[in-house]
Amino acid sequence: MTDTAAVAVLSDIHGVAPALEAVLAEPDVRAARTVVLTGDLLSGPLPRETLALLRGLGDRAVWLRGNGERELAACHENRDAPAPDTVTPWAARQLTAADVAELAALPTAVTLDVPGLGPVLFCHATPRDDVEVVLADSRAERFAEVLAGVPEAVRTVVCGHTHMPFVRIAQGRLVVNPGSVGMPYGRDGAHWALLGPGGGAVALRRTPYDRAAACARIVAESGFPEAAAWAEEYVRHTCTAEEALAVFGPLDGR
Repeated sequence: MTDTAAVAVLSDIHGVAPALEAVLAEPDVRAARTVVLTGDLLSGPLPRETLALLRGLGDRAVWLRGNGERELAACHENRDAPAPDTVTPWAARQLTAADVAELAALPTAVTLDVPGLGPVLFCHATPRDDVEVVLADSRAERFAEVLAGVPEAVRTVVCGHTHMPFVRIAQGRLVVNPGSVGMPYGRDGAHWALLGPGGGAVALRRTPYDRAAACARIVAESGFPEAAAWAEEYVRHTCTAEEALAVFGPLDGR
């Protein structure tokens, strides 16, 4: 049974429109009163298609800016701007100036009241930075650092960025990462989260979809020159949790 008071959280879509379509078709997402988009939405092979799908959410959507949006804006303004990969500058060129201005103006964090949880702070990576890394096994001292500026009344923080879903208690707060819709690490499928009564307070969700068909669509519809290789690496293949932790672990200050 769906609950219209629930809040769906979608993060790190990375322009993988087929994965997003699968999540948007979920009954709990269709019924949710709010869909929070916690950044890194379009930097991938189908940015325009992904943007159209997200705009279709209308007033239900709460958009946040991640490092992906910041980098898209920088690459759109300056073709020689530093970029984390080859798809970001390409994706930036697929967007209009108005699109990019809208993305650049998004907030980096928002606090919403969620039934069953009270005030919840949503951000991309951490409340204070859009690329800072915290993981399920990060040290207590690390969480104390990144949560230091969060108001006392906020007892739940939702973040993304690492593409690795988790729920843990840190510094007396519930910290939730919904994982990635478009580039999941750990196991395949499109990952997201449901908050509120309909999700039993917090529920990590995984939506399976046809990844082979998604790769074929990306190759057919994306003009990105490296679309086939990108789809193979990030859509057909799923990075293991162990591989991801080997890269992210040193970035959390351990």
